[in-house]
Amino acid sequence: MKGHIRKRGKGAWSIVLEMPRGPDGSRRQKWHTVHGSKKDAERELARLLHDLNTGGYVEPSRMTVGAYLERWLADYARNSVSGKTFERYEEIVRTSLIPGLGHILMAKLQPMQIQAFYSESLQNGRKDRGGGLSAQTVVHYHRVLRKALHDAVRWQLIARNPADSVEPPRAVRREMKVLDGEQVAQLLEAARDSRHYVPILLAVATGLRRGEILALRWEDIDLGEGILAVRRSLEQTRRGLSFKEPKTAKGRRTVVLPQMAVDELRRHEEEQVVAKLLLGQGYHDQGLVCAEDDGRPIIPDHVTRDFPVLVRKAGLPPIRFHDLRHTHATMLLREGIHPKVVSERLGHSTIGITLDTYSHVLPSMQEEAARRLDIALRAASSRNHGE
Repeated sequence: MKGHIRKRGKGAWSIVLEMPRGPDGSRRQKWHTVHGSKKDAERELARLLHDLNTGGYVEPSRMTVGAYLERWLADYARNSVSGKTFERYEEIVRTSLIPGLGHILMAKLQPMQIQAFYSESLQNGRKDRGGGLSAQTVVHYHRVLRKALHDAVRWQLIARNPADSVEPPRAVRREMKVLDGEQVAQLLEAARDSRHYVPILLAVATGLRRGEILALRWEDIDLGEGILAVRRSLEQTRRGLSFKEPKTAKGRRTVVLPQMAVDELRRHEEEQVVAKLLLGQGYHDQGLVCAEDDGRPIIPDHVTRDFPVLVRKAGLPPIRFHDLRHTHATMLLREGIHPKVVSERLGHSTIGITLDTYSHVLPSMQEEAARRLDIALRAASSRNHGE
């Protein structure tokens, strides 16, 4: 394959590639524009010729980034991710990525343009009262865009992913808030007469996520053995409530219950049986452990909405319902439970995620390990001297 460079103007060059002739013997050319020095144009020419000769060349198209992202949402995301995740993708794509980058041709999208979009979002990205977006929000933009462009490479719409060469902002990790044992007791006492008592108890006792707790059925729990099985999660989208399978094999798991949780679940089951008898046909029995008074699923957002009220009632500092999952993990680690066991209870795909998430607990674990090692070494030394 051959090609040459033509100067278009100040700092602009055209690369003309000679393509294989058409079926009728007609001459075919493909033009690319490069902004920069002649050296930049020569390097791009060499790269394009290499791609042509190795089969990696993708012919430029007139498809814009916006048109592609709409196709990506419809053809990939809608059928490949959960409903809640799709809604988040859709929101990011249509309210941010398309307004910022959608006018650019796919074939001409450059890392510098993506980097500039991230910078502008950090400074002026808010659409309500002005100002910039958080670094974490822009990181979410980057993840969605990078995934979408990765699929464009797989589908041979572009030769390489320009987002791979972009450095997203470094998000500041939110400080984790957890409760100690005494605070957990205060919260449970404040919530005892609330419909959210059992969800709160299960969150602390098992580390399950909100959706996993609200999707539990009595058939998933063996109170005699003191175990429960995580088989599904309750999801809330604009279309309503639905049950979905765990995202990973590790998400489908069995968790051993502490005896306190077993005792409270027995009491709760008895109360639920009474409610069924009182309501009769008015009880919509779906076998759910945590349900509304009439048996219907509890709306996940209602748990999130009502939880701060119970926290204030208990006289505790503000925390989220999800922080109860962190509380469960932190309490186990501080009690010396192996991180592998904690990882399995939480349903993490790898123990590395657990160690990274709860790294704040590791220093105290290190101190305890050193203390125990010191005791063992001193004991061994004493035995040796006594012989």
